[in-house]
Amino acid sequence: MLSFIYSLIILMKKKIFYWGPFTDKGIGTKKAILNSATSINKYSSSYEAVIINAIGEWNNEKKNEDVKYLSLGPNIFDGLPRYGFIKSRLAFIQIFFASFFKLKKLILKEKPDYLMIHLISSLPLILFILFNFKTKLLFRVSGKPNLNFIRSLLWKLSSHKIQNIFCNTKEQKDELIKNKIFLPEKIDVLYDPIFSIRNILKERKQTNFDIKFKKNNILLVGRLTRQKNFELMIKAFRDLRNKELKNFKVYILGEGELMDKLKKLIENYNLSDCIFLLGSKKNVNKYYYTSKIFIMTSLWEDPGFVLIESAINNCSIISSDCKSGPREILENGSGGFLFKNNDIGSFKEIITRYLNSNDQELKQMKINVKKNIRKYSLLKHYLLLKELIFKQENKA
Repeated sequence: MLSFIYSLIILMKKKIFYWGPFTDKGIGTKKAILNSATSINKYSSSYEAVIINAIGEWNNEKKNEDVKYLSLGPNIFDGLPRYGFIKSRLAFIQIFFASFFKLKKLILKEKPDYLMIHLISSLPLILFILFNFKTKLLFRVSGKPNLNFIRSLLWKLSSHKIQNIFCNTKEQKDELIKNKIFLPEKIDVLYDPIFSIRNILKERKQTNFDIKFKKNNILLVGRLTRQKNFELMIKAFRDLRNKELKNFKVYILGEGELMDKLKKLIENYNLSDCIFLLGSKKNVNKYYYTSKIFIMTSLWEDPGFVLIESAINNCSIISSDCKSGPREILENGSGGFLFKNNDIGSFKEIITRYLNSNDQELKQMKINVKKNIRKYSLLKHYLLLKELIFKQENKA
């Protein structure tokens, strides 16, 4: 009898399918999708989340009892071109044509109540323009969208099909409202689920670090791409290594198309003994927790997962004041140090300001930012997501 009741409850749950094919395993949106689905299946009695494994991108993901996957096929992930504008567009075209009719068939067969779209959003948007599905669209605006003519037109044509538009920051929401593509009442801020305290505490206990890594130094984390702007750190360190930062070493965690370029830059500046590219690490929390300073040099973010992860791990934070996220996360500078975006002079000044700050000032900054980032927990994300979906349904 109990098993029958349990099965009935499962059948009554509303299904949320997640769509977000990616080609770069290190992209932050991948973590947002995984954690969002996890939060729903972990905390909800009303919803069930399923991640669509469109092209095999989730095949090597570590098994998680709170996450369910549904394979769309075909498995072309490993063969896709990677890195750079042209290659990324070629990958997009392959994914589009390989998945278009398969996604249509899946929606008609499984009849999910909602489809949450993150990446390669044009595919489901076009599908929903062409066909009348009962499934409701939830659109999470990812990254820093380039609102060119084609994208703007597609968003306008599909706007009446979308129930919710989710932004990651208030700044992003305000910009989207100014563009007048979607009805303002459909647009809300939904903070991504970045951390679980239980997982962080578990990962902090691990002590097998990279052999080059020394504790209480400077850490940077991210894909080795133009967006992350690691060149700024390298160029600044060249000038500060024998002065303000003479007692520090720099560790950069991540992989990407600029690996060789950054290696050469480090070698040319004779910094190979104090700046280390350690590659990608599965457990980043232990590196955050044993570092003294975390620095983010990005040209843009959405909102900057690494800031949240470093804050929860008790790092002092220095960040570029880029769009969109750092100023909001760091409470306008009361939770960390902000320097002018891509300005090496401002960056050096902030480094000096940090070094001249006393322990009480640094401690208060850590307290301020920790209070502010509680909204990025898995539980807070689920509760807000449920509230926003319910709010829009009541308006309909």
